[in-house]
This record gives sequence, C-alpha cells and structure tokens, in this order.
Amino acid sequence: MSNAALANPVDAPHAIENFQQSVGRIRTALKQVIVGQEAVIEQLLICALTGSHALLVGAPGLAKTLMVKSLASIFDWKFSRVQFTPDLMPSDITGYELLMRDNTSGNTEMKFRFGPIFANLVLADEINRAAPKTQSALLEAMAERHVTVGGVTYPLDDPFLVIATQNPIEQEGTYPLPEAQLDRFMMEIRIGYPTPEVERDIVQRTTSSDLPMPDKQFTPELFNQLKHLVRSVPVPDPIADYAVALCSASRPNGNGTTHKSCEQYVTFGAGPRGSQNLVMASKARALMYGRPVPTREDIVAVAKPILRHRIIVNHRAMGDGISTDDLIDKLLKEVAK
Repeated sequence: MSNAALANPVDAPHAIENFQQSVGRIRTALKQVIVGQEAVIEQLLICALTGSHALLVGAPGLAKTLMVKSLASIFDWKFSRVQFTPDLMPSDITGYELLMRDNTSGNTEMKFRFGPIFANLVLADEINRAAPKTQSALLEAMAERHVTVGGVTYPLDDPFLVIATQNPIEQEGTYPLPEAQLDRFMMEIRIGYPTPEVERDIVQRTTSSDLPMPDKQFTPELFNQLKHLVRSVPVPDPIADYAVALCSASRPNGNGTTHKSCEQYVTFGAGPRGSQNLVMASKARALMYGRPVPTREDIVAVAKPILRHRIIVNHRAMGDGISTDDLIDKLLKEVAK
C-alpha cells in the first residue's frame, strides 16, 4: 500500500483492491491449518483489522486455540496464552514486583516482572473459570491499553488484542463474565460443530502429520495501514442511523423506541458501544467485499455477534424459549424499515 493510500486512503487508486488482496492472503494462510469455519474466520478478521477484542464460544476440540495462534503467526505478533483456572491470581496476568539484587552494585531493588498480558495477541483460555477478581485484571488492559502495578503504569504493546474463549457446555464451578466486561468485546463469536465432510477433511489432515503454523504475511507497518484504511471509511448517515436504531430498539423503556419483543423479554439492551461496534465492523466488512462505504447488508451481517452478548434477556424469555439471536432476528426484520 503506497504513501498516497495513507494520505487519502479510501479514495486512493487501488486502495480497496489492495485491501481485498491482503485479506485474501490472510484467508489463504489460515486455510492451510483451519478447515471450514468461514464465517468464524471472517468475524475474527474483522476484530483484528479494527483492533478489537473477541470472545470465542464453542465446545472443546473446535480449533479455537489453533485459530488464534495462526492469526498471531500471520501478523508476526507476539502471542501469549493464559489458561484461566480458579486459583489464577491477577498478578499471574499483569506481572508483579520482585525484590532483586543488582549483580553489579550489589544493591537490592524492586523490579517489575512483566506478565503474559504484555503481548500483541493474548488468548484468555476458558476465561469464565477464573474468579471475578482475576477476570477484572483484564478490564483495565482491554479498555485503557495499559496496566498499573505498584502505582506505576505500564503501556501495553501496539497492537493489543484479547481473544477469550468459553466452553458453553460445562458451567459448574465457573464465573460468568459481568456485563461491564462482556461489553469490552466487539463480538461474541460462536463456533459450531463441522459438517461430516469437513470433519473428514480435518481427520485426514491432522492424523497424517503435524500442521505447521502459517508463515508471516505482514509487517507491523502494513497492518497499521490496513487498520488506518478501515478507520478512514466514511459512514453514510442512514447507515449510522440504522445502527443506532437497532441498539435503541433493544433497550426496555427506551423513550418510545423499544421494539415490542424487547420490551417483553429484555432486561438490559445494547448500549452506545454496540452502535459504535456495528459501524466499525461494517466498515471492515465493506472493504473486504470491495465497497468504499458500508451498507445495511454489512450491518445485518455483523449484528448477531456484536449484539448477542449485549442484550440480556429476562426469565420470561427463558421460560418461553426466546434467545438473544431470536430477538436480534426480529430487530433486523422490523426496525427502521
């Protein structure tokens, strides 16, 4: 991508074509190790290209960790994985101060030992298995891009992304993430079981030899150019209005804007961060499909993973078998027509 593309990114010649080619290289590299899961890969790429965090929800054995490691390998990012357990402490994530002796002077002083949070891409594996005190250690890092230990603030690497995983099957002894922390994730990406044909391909690939990680495809400079291009995409007022209307309709007692189903079944709806993420994700998706501006189609495509963890249903919805995805479907069909 040229310097001209940086000066006026979206209007520069071939800028969108270059973006599509770059995303195509990422997809090709990921397909070397990941079979199927096209929608999941697209959603992960949207989060990466917008510098946003993601929550992966799926049963064990669905290649969640492999996807994240492969993504870090492609971008040549520093990667770290934290296995969340009930006995994990906040200092195990952020790092800690240690009294150490200087070999030259012989003096002792406090030195900071950096924790695994100091990486470009952090995999928080089974995040709901750690106590809330430990989960909250991620909150400052995800929101502010720094951590504070012993009264000293340490900036995190740039880029900095957290991808957390959850197992939806086994919930005994787990600590569900509070809404304030869930809201920090751009998307809740759900991973389902593969089809028999895809599973056969997985078995054939993984039982013959070890799968190598994909090669580096991008320098940090090129990644920053891609992210800058996404930020530079203009958003038409009707598209921004549609994103705001969807979120407003999900909020009970929303000053006359609430959808009737959400008034009946929702305790808390999506806040302004939901609208922001709908617009940001639609920008990235528009570029992926060769469009200079996002359309309603882009908003619809990203609505479920962005809104499903921001809409909190009540007991009546649970009793009637109404899920958040059902409510989002209703919003997409009936809001702002």
